[in-house]
Amino acid sequence: LMQPIEVKTEFGLLVAMSIGFLVPDEQATVWRGPMASSAFNQLLNETAWPELDDLLIDMPPGTGDIQLTLAQKVPVAGAVVVTTPQDISLIDAKKGMAMFDQVSVPVLGLIENMSFHTCENCGHQSHIFGENGGESLAKAAAVPMLGKLPLSINIQQQVDNGHCTVLTDSASDIAINYRKIAQNMVAELFYNLDMNSPMTADFDITEE
Repeated sequence: LMQPIEVKTEFGLLVAMSIGFLVPDEQATVWRGPMASSAFNQLLNETAWPELDDLLIDMPPGTGDIQLTLAQKVPVAGAVVVTTPQDISLIDAKKGMAMFDQVSVPVLGLIENMSFHTCENCGHQSHIFGENGGESLAKAAAVPMLGKLPLSINIQQQVDNGHCTVLTDSASDIAINYRKIAQNMVAELFYNLDMNSPMTADFDITEE
């Protein structure tokens, strides 16, 4: 079995596995669909995972072989669709939600990334890639809007230096947004699983 990378934080153990850990940085991974699907199966099933509370799978954009392999071979509890406000990204997000609907994977909600940029000098928010595109799509698709994340250089700098924004600057607006999104995801996941449980009672209300 492949050994995942483990990082101990004050909140618990974070475990990760990626094809990027197995391929040199300068080498391109040029694979056709079946090869990528096979590699995905190996990463999922041939990794020495410890006991996990949650397993998050970061998918490439689109509706290709890997997404179908995931939906058909893994008991997925739910999908979260990430988009940017611009129209071209919203089109792909809409197709992604339609695909998950066809394979009976519940969409827990939508996250709008690079939603706005806040000027460091005056605090003005600029909607560089458009405004409210994610909210409009979420409303049209009848799925929850889980939250919005800004276009921020702080995220880029902290990630490149190996730091977690939520831990490094836990009181910042960005960290608060991350926590709210995580809380919303957990709430939607619990609601979906609870409603689909055979132990959940059905109520019929009739008037006499």
